[in-house]
Amino acid sequence: MKINCIVVDDEPLSQDVLKKFIGETPGLELTAVCSNAFEANDLLQTELVQLFFLDINMPGLSGIRFIRTIVDPPLVVFTTAYPEYAVEGFEVDAVDFLLKPFSYERFLKAVNKAAEKLNLKMRKSMENDDFTLLKSDKKIYKVNFSDIIYIESYGDYLKVYVPEKCIVVHEKIGNMEERLPVEKFMRIHKSYIIATDKIKFIEGNQVNMTTNVVIPVGKSFRENMQRILKNMERKNPV
Repeated sequence: MKINCIVVDDEPLSQDVLKKFIGETPGLELTAVCSNAFEANDLLQTELVQLFFLDINMPGLSGIRFIRTIVDPPLVVFTTAYPEYAVEGFEVDAVDFLLKPFSYERFLKAVNKAAEKLNLKMRKSMENDDFTLLKSDKKIYKVNFSDIIYIESYGDYLKVYVPEKCIVVHEKIGNMEERLPVEKFMRIHKSYIIATDKIKFIEGNQVNMTTNVVIPVGKSFRENMQRILKNMERKNPV
């Protein structure tokens, strides 16, 4: 499935570069090219736009101010010749920030980030509060949150442990953490997320799960562990 995108830039040369790069990228579909934010805003009323390639410094209304006017904005890759805008650009949750002039390789890296975010968003829309969908070995598994014991990261892959099996998925632990209900799961290490109702006992900086697997608590995640302890104490007062 292609990502519908539009270019919003007041410079014809920049428009031409982006049109060329988009045309060379099979996963993108160029919907329109706009010279200012007002044209882009009109387009949003009639077209499905999933991704903006948006210049920041434009006359009338800057790219950042424009994005702040949209209630549910598309994904945004900012393009600009002014690096000082980078921090402000990321404050509005931009996917990436391309500093002009940029290469096709750098452009493609931004597109891949956008595709990853869009896939995550679409997957969330297909899920409900009880389960998640995991793609592994050309299969899609429906996994109930209540069945997950813990999740272990290794590189760009995850091992999701459920009763009697382990499902290996190509996904980063940060993305998985965003998909899990916070009231049921807790990240306690850079490489581990646990189901809090599957804790058997806690000893020092280690958590023993109901399956007798012992998981370390990372130094930077010990505050999370304290929250688990407080919740357990409230639910099971001595």
